[in-house]
Amino acid sequence: MVQLPVDFSEYMRDLLGEDEYKLFFEALQSESPVSIRVNPLKWKNKLSASSCEPVPWAEDGYYLSERPAFTFDPLFHAGCYYVQEASSMFVQRVLKQYVPTACTMLDLCAAPGGKSTLARAVLPEGSLLVSNEIIRARAQVLAENMVKWGHPDVVVTQNAPVDFTPLTNVFDVILADVPCSGEGMFRKDADSIGEWSKENVGICWQRQRSIVSDVWGCLKPGGLFIYSTCTYNAWEDEENVRWMMQHLGAEPLIVPVEKEWGICGDVTSGESVPVYRFLPSHVKGEGFFLAALRKPIVNDNETECAFCLESVGYTPDSDKKKQKFSRTRGKDMKGKSQKVSFPSYESCRMWLDNPDAYAWKVADTVVVALPQKWSGIVDLLEKHLTILHAGISVASLKGRDWVPHHALAMSPSLHPLAFPVVNVDYETSVSYLRHEAVVLDNSSPRGYLLLVYQGVPLGFVKNVGNRANNLYPAEWRIRSGHLPEKVPNVL
Repeated sequence: MVQLPVDFSEYMRDLLGEDEYKLFFEALQSESPVSIRVNPLKWKNKLSASSCEPVPWAEDGYYLSERPAFTFDPLFHAGCYYVQEASSMFVQRVLKQYVPTACTMLDLCAAPGGKSTLARAVLPEGSLLVSNEIIRARAQVLAENMVKWGHPDVVVTQNAPVDFTPLTNVFDVILADVPCSGEGMFRKDADSIGEWSKENVGICWQRQRSIVSDVWGCLKPGGLFIYSTCTYNAWEDEENVRWMMQHLGAEPLIVPVEKEWGICGDVTSGESVPVYRFLPSHVKGEGFFLAALRKPIVNDNETECAFCLESVGYTPDSDKKKQKFSRTRGKDMKGKSQKVSFPSYESCRMWLDNPDAYAWKVADTVVVALPQKWSGIVDLLEKHLTILHAGISVASLKGRDWVPHHALAMSPSLHPLAFPVVNVDYETSVSYLRHEAVVLDNSSPRGYLLLVYQGVPLGFVKNVGNRANNLYPAEWRIRSGHLPEKVPNVL
């Protein structure tokens, strides 16, 4: 049985009322639902209604009847789906409602990547998503998940919210899923109960206001601000929304919902504001809170957010000299800048569909292809932020040779005839994902090969005849040595 902190229980009784609190407490004793969201870039088929149930507020979102061994599903590692809590998928409803055309979006607190992969799947074509995380280890996980998702119009950064302050009026949409006291995770994560305290709640709501203040100026006048938490208390939820309304002039927006979904509104006393609460006693999901807000247009000469690149002030040819180069600056052992010469990567260009649509460069011994239309804004981001990933990493340098990068295998922009394809079975797929030696048929050609499982690319190997060198990123490998009794068949 989930044992709740006494102070938390007393507070929730006052907030919800005795009858609602009983339902709430009972719901926390039940098992957490399992849900996934399918990647429409990589998996076109709808899931069978006999094995799963659609999440009503999210396209491509599904509840599973049981929790399979996701770790051992090659399609999970190939980015065909993401394991995401169902309540948080509601962000999709906001984006569908209020983002009709191409935009520049910031996901400020994005790790491990659930909302970023969701946003990248539903944003209109021609949009750019900047996914950020301040903590390095979490930022690396975020970058991994965004690479696996495979969309080229993505930049991953590792920065504090205050680092974005110089980027005035750059973003059409900002999603701030702010760090919180985590009350919504009590059922799913027992450790979060032990970490909870009234003092921590007080620290959280003040930090959340600081985070919002740091990035509010980055949002264009008329732009969309999505504020969310995975907690229940009103200080971090409704009270912070009222603070944004009073101190920042934010205008709360209504997101249409169906009554049968069980989503609650403002549960505090006083004048109600349009917010969206997910209580496990009413929805099939964990605790979640969301408010959608519009930034006001203060001056008559300000133009309302138009959700297009031109509205940010950049054009595709804003810096032509950086669109293609084969040299970059590195550092020697003493940290002094030095010029590093690289072999030609012209042949790597043919590994992508429509290579002329990209600006090409070498960064830290990796050939990067960035969609041409984003070269100007990415140059601006590089001046202020630490960028971990942008566009498509096409090849990495090994000796004097360019080796196909794993991100290329994950990208739908990979040219279908760039590499010979080898279809592999389940056991071989798992061996590959463990970064073990891979045994291929004698008829397999030599050189770089693309391994494919159930029609989906897994990654590259280099077949040298008597063996195939495994090119899967070692840091991403499956570390468990056993195989599940039943092959995961999520999709």
